Amino acid sequence: MDPCPFVRVLVGNLALRMPVAPPAAGAGAGVHPFPSPCYCKIRLGKMPCQTAPAPLVPSDATSGEQSPSGALAAAFHLSKADLEWFARKPSLFSPSRGAATLKVSVYAGRKGSACGVSSGRLLGKATISLDLKGAEAKPAVLHSGWISVGKGKAAAELSLTVRAEPDPRFVFEFDGEPECSPQVMQVGGSMMRQPMFTCKFGCRTNSDLRRPAAAAQAAEGKERKGWSVTVHDLSGSPVALASMVTPFVASPGTDRVSRSNPGAWLILRPAGDGAWEPWGRLECWRERGGAGSSDSLGYRFDLLVPGVDHSVPIADATIAASKGGKFALDLTAAQPLSRGGTPGCSPRGSGDFSQWPLGNYRGFVMSAAVEGEGRCSKPTVEVGVAHVGCAEDAAAFVALAAAVDLSMDACRLFSHKLRKELSHLRSDVLR
Repeated sequence: MDPCPFVRVLVGNLALRMPVAPPAAGAGAGVHPFPSPCYCKIRLGKMPCQTAPAPLVPSDATSGEQSPSGALAAAFHLSKADLEWFARKPSLFSPSRGAATLKVSVYAGRKGSACGVSSGRLLGKATISLDLKGAEAKPAVLHSGWISVGKGKAAAELSLTVRAEPDPRFVFEFDGEPECSPQVMQVGGSMMRQPMFTCKFGCRTNSDLRRPAAAAQAAEGKERKGWSVTVHDLSGSPVALASMVTPFVASPGTDRVSRSNPGAWLILRPAGDGAWEPWGRLECWRERGGAGSSDSLGYRFDLLVPGVDHSVPIADATIAASKGGKFALDLTAAQPLSRGGTPGCSPRGSGDFSQWPLGNYRGFVMSAAVEGEGRCSKPTVEVGVAHVGCAEDAAAFVALAAAVDLSMDACRLFSHKLRKELSHLRSDVLR
């Protein structure tokens, strides 16, 4: 399999040094207060802004005395298209195109807003130009040290480490919706597409088909169950399975699947002799949106590590139900950065591998692009090369992506009808 080039830019080891500690701004306002009274907004090019706390250090501390926290503040993932965009020269119609630029804004006060107004007070801004040439081939520390984020003698100083490192990934694309039993294509580094897997959607039970039509429709209006997706290699052998093991049921008095009673999938891998062994468990529910925001798909994924008597949580997040988004397993933030920017649990870091609870899973693991409700969804799956040793490894992530995509439909309000491809009444056609 031919991977696609990706680069990740890691920003961490933040520390803020100020001549005089700032007064708390917007006292009593805002949400999600940080332990530190200051925070940073970090942006790379046109990528979404990321926010992180900026720990204060004594104003008389020297660079040698300053002890980096080791915490990751932001991580940006660049595809080949992103790298090519940064490599192009600025033009009249796209003046921002060109060298990658990291912009950091430092604020005092609590992160958040009250009545639509930011509760933080801007202390200053800084810009760092990043040279990403060669980042696809070898890691490099692009910046490490103090920068001024204000003007004059009262300017604050921010210490940070910026590191770029290659992060090649295998990319897979469904050529149809998972419930339509599509092929899964691999996109190679040369952007060539070739068949890699086939998916088979089905329903494990036909009990509803033996009911009268009215009874079957009534049952479908209360629960969604029995879905499965089997992933086969090109020889027709099953190499992964996503099986709905807990029905998606509306909470009493509502028409939605709640977090307190989520539906669940098991992701299984072949264990030999026709048997399957569980690899991961995915739970999904419908998260109610707040004022002015729409509902979202909540998810939690636990890894079932062989030899460990309990599941290991990897992800707990949400995806906008209307717009869709990315399901991601990314453990980069769980690994501390050294002063040189190397993740502490990497081979070049000083982390203790024996204490890492997730086996060989480190850094970026996988992501899957999922469309919102009512949209034609053909998931694109990215898997870190380090986590794929054989086709079965990749197939497990493909099955997981299919389960996430189908959960968007399984968590749809029960007052809305499902498409015919997902109805139990059609299961015989799809088997």
